[in-house]
Amino acid sequence: MDLIKRISQHFRDSAQTKLDAMEPLAGPIAQAIEAMVGCLLGNGKILACGNGGSAADAQHLAAEMVGRFEAERHELAAIALTTDSSILSAIANDYGFKMVFAKQVRALGQPGDVLVAISTSGNSPNVIEAIHAAHENDLRVVALTGKGGGAIGELLYDSDVHISVPAERTARIQETHLLTIHCLCDGIDCLLMGVEE
Repeated sequence: MDLIKRISQHFRDSAQTKLDAMEPLAGPIAQAIEAMVGCLLGNGKILACGNGGSAADAQHLAAEMVGRFEAERHELAAIALTTDSSILSAIANDYGFKMVFAKQVRALGQPGDVLVAISTSGNSPNVIEAIHAAHENDLRVVALTGKGGGAIGELLYDSDVHISVPAERTARIQETHLLTIHCLCDGIDCLLMGVEE
């Protein structure tokens, strides 16, 4: 096995996936930035959820918002719904894993907040339930998916934003989701601070 060749192919495939995604995703990412800034300026907060690598992405987003991305600025309200093991295990034990995010959205979400719902397949049952809970409580949804958007793509309202990576391979979708999160953070900072470059 030629490991160098295999590694090099991962780099090429990742770069090509991002280039292929640039044109179809730039518009939805810009819409998501505007929705999230509107939420934050209205004293709202960002809630984020996902499973596995997408859980890590939810935490990454919250960390960049509460801490900082690249520029110093005031803290922004964001919560990853993936981090409290007591809440997660209690809900999973009592209600099933399908409800671990939905119950948190109902408890913490307020009208005008934004739920960032991350699922590479678009079919994660607990993310789908979180979206239902968001809609019931008048939260706007920004969905990050791939593989055509799956069931989540069918659930979204016209007021929601769907950022669906045009790829089938989970690793490539997750890599593009991370780039998307960095674009969101950068765009939010630019709009809030008036940064042009």
